[in-house]
Amino acid sequence: MNFKSLMLGAAAAAAATGAQAADLPVAPEPVDYVRVCDASGARFYYIPGIESCLRVGGRVRVQYTANNFGDNGDWDDRSANDTSFFARGYLYLDSRTNTEFGLLRTFTEIYGTNTNGGESFSLGSAYIQWGGLTFGHVTSFFDYFTGQAFMGVVGRNWSDNTSNVLAYTAAFGNGFSATLSLEDGSLREVGSYAGHKIPDLVANLRVDQGWGSAQVMGALHNVRPAVAANDGAVGWAIGGGVIIDLPMLASGSNIAFQAQYADGALAYIGAATGATAAYNGVSIYDAAANGDTSTGYSLSGGVYHQATSTVGLALDGSYMSIDLGNSTVDVTRWAIDGSVSWTPVSGLALGVDMGYANTDVDGAGDQDEILAGFRVQRTF
Repeated sequence: MNFKSLMLGAAAAAAATGAQAADLPVAPEPVDYVRVCDASGARFYYIPGIESCLRVGGRVRVQYTANNFGDNGDWDDRSANDTSFFARGYLYLDSRTNTEFGLLRTFTEIYGTNTNGGESFSLGSAYIQWGGLTFGHVTSFFDYFTGQAFMGVVGRNWSDNTSNVLAYTAAFGNGFSATLSLEDGSLREVGSYAGHKIPDLVANLRVDQGWGSAQVMGALHNVRPAVAANDGAVGWAIGGGVIIDLPMLASGSNIAFQAQYADGALAYIGAATGATAAYNGVSIYDAAANGDTSTGYSLSGGVYHQATSTVGLALDGSYMSIDLGNSTVDVTRWAIDGSVSWTPVSGLALGVDMGYANTDVDGAGDQDEILAGFRVQRTF
């Protein structure tokens, strides 16, 4: 074999090898598929690229309300809207990550509302939980029972406040827990206040077990009226409540009772808040100009009965009494609200609601409120 034959053979072998190499399969790039995150609960998925679970949810709520048609109500006021058409859309984002220090969770709720053509956008909640710590905008740790009715067309009087908090919750086992929380006191001001200075201190002791739940709670509130001569005082509030499950009636049925008392912290019994807070045209306040604090209490309760697998019946109500500081004026208000709701398919609820309230203020007479409404709600 001469040199030329050797070169031709080598070239042919090289060509054949190259062709075979080109035909070899190429390993595909790894694909980061979305995985179900069962450990965090239903509808959670791992966020691609990190070991965090995310749930995206939402709600659309539409309701139609006949506004106060009681004596001297909206129906007697040509400047008031006799009916309200309301639509609201919610977006929920819930992320969870297990860490060596405990669960790290973030939750955000935002919503937009259109009522009779007027639009607004709001932050429902936004908080971070890490271990037993809670930071952010969340339901006050003083709050417990906040109603049974499907809509609640008339306001009832109990503490129901979303606040900016810094809190720590200790779990003791067997359903027992305790929370200590610093909360934004500016959201609890009743009457004209100077600038906010000291956050409210809130504490609760709670139990959640198979029979239901119970809570006792307390709060300290910095009363700082706008009157310069009044250097302020320490307001306070206490409360307690219990919710008892009634499985002998039907799964999901329950009954609730609650009592709250406040001295210089009327928001904790569900009184109107803000610099212009008033009932029947009479201003209310946490403290009078001379420093005398207002006192009051509220009693509330409700019952929910799962009448059938798709029909729910609810009734709740409250009674509030306020004794204004440095005044002979007393304010009393009671309210009751009832509803019937129907859930034909999972996540969709329709219901009707009707409520009555009466507010009596010494020297200003009493005011009736009667409202009725219809709601359609889809949660996903």
